[in-house]
Amino acid sequence: MMDKRAKIYVADNDGLIGRAILAELEREGYEHVLPAPKDGPTLTEAAEVDEYFVRCQPSYVFLVGGKTGGIKANQSFPAVLMRDNLLVNCHVIESAFRHGVKKLLYLASSCVYPKLSDQPMKVQYLMTGKLEPTNEPYATAKLAGLLLCQAYRRQFNKPFITAIPSNVFGPDDDFSLEDSHVVGALMRRMHEAKTRGQAHIDVWGSGLPRREFIFSRDLARACLFLMDAYDGDEPVNVGVGSDWSIREIAEMICEAVGYNGELKFDRSKPDGMPAKLLDSSHLKQMGWMPQTSMRAALAITYEWFLQHRSDAEGKQDGRAVL
Repeated sequence: MMDKRAKIYVADNDGLIGRAILAELEREGYEHVLPAPKDGPTLTEAAEVDEYFVRCQPSYVFLVGGKTGGIKANQSFPAVLMRDNLLVNCHVIESAFRHGVKKLLYLASSCVYPKLSDQPMKVQYLMTGKLEPTNEPYATAKLAGLLLCQAYRRQFNKPFITAIPSNVFGPDDDFSLEDSHVVGALMRRMHEAKTRGQAHIDVWGSGLPRREFIFSRDLARACLFLMDAYDGDEPVNVGVGSDWSIREIAEMICEAVGYNGELKFDRSKPDGMPAKLLDSSHLKQMGWMPQTSMRAALAITYEWFLQHRSDAEGKQDGRAVL
């Protein structure tokens, strides 16, 4: 188990998952969590990352950083998303290896699974088919990070582990109109539509694709659990075991926001993968279970949005991908 007095570094760009992990570490009484991500190195700069490891000497690393975004961001910035994630993965993993980190947990993304994967998605399905074209560059970079951890583990016997979360949302999410993913985008748009008295809002796609979602605080708890309880080569799926159609999710967000207008689905826009439900039975067999229902998590997220609206609306980088 992690020593409560050990130095812990959450490698993130001041985002949704990183902040949730930092909050969970504080709740659990860890005494030497290194400075918040905004005070850390630029993760795409090798020299900055390495200097940080030399100076701070972390014992445990949660690697959750790298730019992300929804379908629109992936269509607009495929090179940036792929390049930045490849750089972050290479720099942090290499520095963790060179400077003797005791254990590293790398978070990939459920988009690393093939577009037409069987459901629920098992880790043995990885690399058995083509990726979803709308986010293929980003997914390739996330998959490369997973394989890089496995390679360091096999060649150098390093305790680097990997996990694949379902779609994440919660406080500190990205609510920008350009780059956010489904929960953040719809929550902001429904709030604005309610405020302005709009009779309807348009939703990208058919509403038929099915998605699994995990609340950021539950994911943070799972990350700490894995750092303590798991040391294997195989990735671990982190999900809740249920999925919903985009239409169903949109209707639940309507309830959370209190928006009573009509949802109009624009079938001319891309849907992304038809379904993404993780097989998280391995994690549950180890003893972890999510604690927050979908409706409760949406209510907490909307309350946070209302309290931090000006900051939330101004964010320009997403933290999860459809």
